[in-house]
Amino acid sequence: MKIAIVYSSVTGNTRELADVIYRNFLGHSVDVMIYKIEDFRSSSLNHFDAVAVGTYTWGDGEIPREMWKLYHAFERLGNKDLVTAVFGTGDSFYPKYCGAVDLFRDMLYVHTNLAATLKVELLPQIQDFQRSQQFVKSILQRHNDIEKYSNLKFKI
Repeated sequence: MKIAIVYSSVTGNTRELADVIYRNFLGHSVDVMIYKIEDFRSSSLNHFDAVAVGTYTWGDGEIPREMWKLYHAFERLGNKDLVTAVFGTGDSFYPKYCGAVDLFRDMLYVHTNLAATLKVELLPQIQDFQRSQQFVKSILQRHNDIEKYSNLKFKI
């Protein structure tokens, strides 16, 4: 299984969460790569079995400018076999807490096979490490379910 973690971070909080998720994947037999958004080519989405997107929220609950290209790439791709997940950090002081995560979640649900969503208040805390483990397990389980279904389809 080939997995990409693609993230954007301004304060370092989302980067830290991406690193936690990456380390959780290392405990499984998968090929996982982590990319800053500026180092990831949206055209390579089809080269992965799963993609986890990490984003901070900008302004009034908006997706950061550097994440829009990836957002539109998922829309155009429309691959329901691609397992996706979205995570991010935010401050619940703002009315649209992790609004960019919600916007990605809604779009990924329509255009891909969304497995999980994870929102973390500011910097990951101890309780978020367990939540990130469950996030990773959800992605792996969804991929396994798709594989089983695909195998059944071809046998019938």
